[in-house]
Amino acid sequence: MMDWTDRACRGFHRLLSRRALLYTEMVTAPAVIHGDRARLLDHHAAEHPVALQLGGSDPAELREATRIAADWGYDEINLNVGCPSDRVQSGCFGAVLMKTPGLVADCVGAMQAVSPVAVTVKCRIGVDEQEPAEVLPAFLETLAAAGVRRVTIHARKAWLQGLSPRENREIPPLDYPLVHAMKAAFPSLHLSVNGGIGSLQAAEAHLGAMDGVMIGRAAYHEPWNILGAADRLWGDEPPFAEPVEAALAMRELIARHIGAGGRMHQITRHMLGLFHGRPGARAWKRILSERGATGTLEDYGVALAAVSG
Repeated sequence: MMDWTDRACRGFHRLLSRRALLYTEMVTAPAVIHGDRARLLDHHAAEHPVALQLGGSDPAELREATRIAADWGYDEINLNVGCPSDRVQSGCFGAVLMKTPGLVADCVGAMQAVSPVAVTVKCRIGVDEQEPAEVLPAFLETLAAAGVRRVTIHARKAWLQGLSPRENREIPPLDYPLVHAMKAAFPSLHLSVNGGIGSLQAAEAHLGAMDGVMIGRAAYHEPWNILGAADRLWGDEPPFAEPVEAALAMRELIARHIGAGGRMHQITRHMLGLFHGRPGARAWKRILSERGATGTLEDYGVALAAVSG
């Protein structure tokens, strides 16, 4: 979810759900060590629970990045071993690490040594010509031996050659039964399933076999349909009864952002799907898209009027 789940996105998503665990964009360990740490790591206290997702393959770099990140108070540090993007492969991290489980174990061990919170892993069921039914259990066994207790499994292979990152999210077949079988095989691990889950009903069905469900793009593109009622899975009432209430609540955040010199689009680009499937959704999306770059609260009010009936 690089370039998607930034601070503005997480602030909006937290408004919709008090309980869902939010994840940052993936940040590389070298960027944390050598880059603008405040820009990369800073977040609002209201975002919690929130996890930092790191990318890297050098245990020493990941240890240092985790040590630095500890000062920012994240609830979890996650190592990405699932992203198939070209940028990730060229840096020898992400899904390509499925081929070197021993190195992954060294990485998480180095991270755990300096982390005050749980170090978790997100992975695929395998890559390229690997046989998932053989590779995935062995991979989880290696992680468990290294002290990892929480793993999120994207239920698709990643083909590192021949498929684009987008195709890797859609073309390799989903193998939910294999992921469910891993929970039965590793009952002491907290295992979540990811990939192709597009509704709360589907998530609830997976929770019959798994400890958790991660929803990425569906939650981004249809935030109300996914996050707007997500708290009911914990037995809580959602913060809002209708999406227009959430849109109204965002006015204050947008006003502060514009007042500090930011652009409305930096926040509202994450809100385009708020009214997905509802009357006025097309006008809402068009107005925010056309006016977002130079938009004011008055422009936001025009978009609100389109969905307020």
